[in-house]
Amino acid sequence: MQQLTKEHFEPISVDLRQAEAIKRPSLSFWADVWRRLKMNKVAMASLIFIVVLMVCAIVIPMVATNDYSTTNLAGKNQKPSAEHWFGTDDLGRDMFVRIWHGARISLEVGLAAAFIDLIIGVIWGGIAGFYGGKVDEIMMRIADILFAIPYLLVVILLMVVLSPGVGTIIIALTITGWIGMARIVRGQILQLKSQEFVLAARSLGADSGRLIFKHLIPNALGPIIVTLSLTVPSAIFAESFLSFIGLGVAAPVASWGTMSSEGLPAMKYYPWRLMFPAIFISLTILAFNLFGDGLRDAVDPRLRK
Repeated sequence: MQQLTKEHFEPISVDLRQAEAIKRPSLSFWADVWRRLKMNKVAMASLIFIVVLMVCAIVIPMVATNDYSTTNLAGKNQKPSAEHWFGTDDLGRDMFVRIWHGARISLEVGLAAAFIDLIIGVIWGGIAGFYGGKVDEIMMRIADILFAIPYLLVVILLMVVLSPGVGTIIIALTITGWIGMARIVRGQILQLKSQEFVLAARSLGADSGRLIFKHLIPNALGPIIVTLSLTVPSAIFAESFLSFIGLGVAAPVASWGTMSSEGLPAMKYYPWRLMFPAIFISLTILAFNLFGDGLRDAVDPRLRK
């Protein structure tokens, strides 16, 4: 056995420069999420693309010299040029302006549907998870019944019954779209409601509403935000699909789905009419999905492979 000497109890010399480099102030949860997210170059590139897309969708239709609905039969089906960057369609309408007007429609539908799913899902899942028992059983069975109905069938039926438009699309997408959010929130509440901070708040007289919305929901924001970020691309795809099959926004309103539907028959001779809306649909959905994956990893590093 090694003998202990006086030298074993001497303090270890510390390089102050290294200690200063290692030392870092404590971060809040969201500050730490942002720090992790910034290290993910793919997620940050996706976020930049989304921000640029939103800014362009707002600004370009406002400052463009051409209007998305103005027809010019003398200039129909022109190739991309300096005058018309994305060419023109079969009615001579400027494809560049129509693409950005379509971005407004897609982002409006995607963000609005995701926000409504968030509100309904958080309330439904929060109440079911907090009360448990028969309340949870009844509420989640209702959700299961709605979830069992084919999603696209419900959306298509509503679009046929109601008048086409952006508002109708949003309503149709949120009929069953909130269920995924509700399940996520319920699962988080079930895990959190037995924690000591909840018991402490209850002992101080906090009622059920305060416990749910002031203590439990804020501690479940990570998974909620991640789910929200992945709901947007699903809604954008659904809007594009509905417009593609003629159940979305009506002419002359520009939509990526409508433009794709109009460009498909002309793909052989005027490929740009289908190429540009298809590219924007694909890149937008991909960007939201990649950002959502990066956000998920930043919120919970244990999910990283």
